[in-house]
Amino acid sequence: MNVRPAKLSDVEQIMEIWNPYIKNSLVTFNSSEKTKEDICDLIEVRRKKGHEFWIASENDKVIGFASYDQLRAGVGYRYSMEHTIIVSAEAKGLGVGKKLMGILCAHAKSRDINSMWAGVSALNVEAIKFHEAIDFKIVARLPEVGYKFDSFIDLVLMKKNL
Repeated sequence: MNVRPAKLSDVEQIMEIWNPYIKNSLVTFNSSEKTKEDICDLIEVRRKKGHEFWIASENDKVIGFASYDQLRAGVGYRYSMEHTIIVSAEAKGLGVGKKLMGILCAHAKSRDINSMWAGVSALNVEAIKFHEAIDFKIVARLPEVGYKFDSFIDLVLMKKNL
């Protein structure tokens, strides 16, 4: 497995991984599928801020990605980041997420970031267990702040000190 910064040539494969989760799952509360432009803009904006957008690949096929950005707007939050991580269904359980998160957290730490945050659907038990296994701690549960598939869903906030 290779992990490297995303290239614009990866965008279609990133869409192929991300959009089924957006459309069919509670991995994200977002219900609008990503376009090429959305992902290109996301990569560019994060890179300009000194944050990176990483992809994991196997035999030139993207099998996962991770990126991060400031937890909330404003200078007072500049040392606290929230990440996004998505691994293709066929690559789950193969260590892709763990490797991506290790590189992502090391990158953030090298930029003096204090903490990495995860906002996880309370119904996504697999993601909560994944984050706990890589030293994230549950710090809050926000009741019914997410909405998808005609239901309100709790959000679990998890934090890892870097």
